[in-house]
Amino acid sequence: MSRIGKLPIVIPKGVTVEVNGGLVSITGPKGGLRRLLHDEIRAEIKDGAVVVIPARQSRRTPALWGLERALLANMIRGVTSGYEKRLELEGVGYRVQATGEKQLTLALGFSHPVLVTAPEGVTFKVEKNTIVISGINKELVGQVAADIRAKKPPEPYKGKGIHYVGEVIRRKAGKKATAAAK
Repeated sequence: MSRIGKLPIVIPKGVTVEVNGGLVSITGPKGGLRRLLHDEIRAEIKDGAVVVIPARQSRRTPALWGLERALLANMIRGVTSGYEKRLELEGVGYRVQATGEKQLTLALGFSHPVLVTAPEGVTFKVEKNTIVISGINKELVGQVAADIRAKKPPEPYKGKGIHYVGEVIRRKAGKKATAAAK
C-alpha cells in the first residue's frame, strides 16, 4: 500500500479535471496540462477530489501509485500557481542577457556566447546575474534549469559557474605551500 497514493488531491476552485480512460486533462487559470497514466494505475473524481487507485496489482504498483498521485498533484499546483527555478551566475565576466522571453545569451568565459532557447511553456526573466525560469510544468521547468546549469556547473575551488539560488557548493582547499619547500 502506498501512503502517498492513498491521499486524495483536492481540486481547487477554477481548476477542471477530466479523466478519460488513462488520460488526465487538467485546466486552470495559468493553462492546461495532460498526462497519460501508467496502465496499472487509474484516476477517478470523487467529492471534488482526484483519487488515484491501482487498476491491478504487481510488484511495482505501490511505487507507481505514489508516483502518479504526486505527478497529478504537481500538475494541479502548476496550473494554479506555476513553478519557478532561480539560477545565479557567479564569476568575473559571467553575464546573462535576455533576448525576449524565449532566449538567453550567456557569457561564460568561453570564446563564444552560449545561446539557450526556451521550449514551449517555459519563460525566462533576467534580474542582474540571476535567471528566473518559470512555467506550469514542474518537470519541464526543472529540466530546463538543469540544462542551463550544466553549461557551466560551479567549480569547487572558487565557486565560479552557474548554480541554483541557495545551493551550497562544497569548496576544496587549494594547493598549500609546505614548510619543507622553503
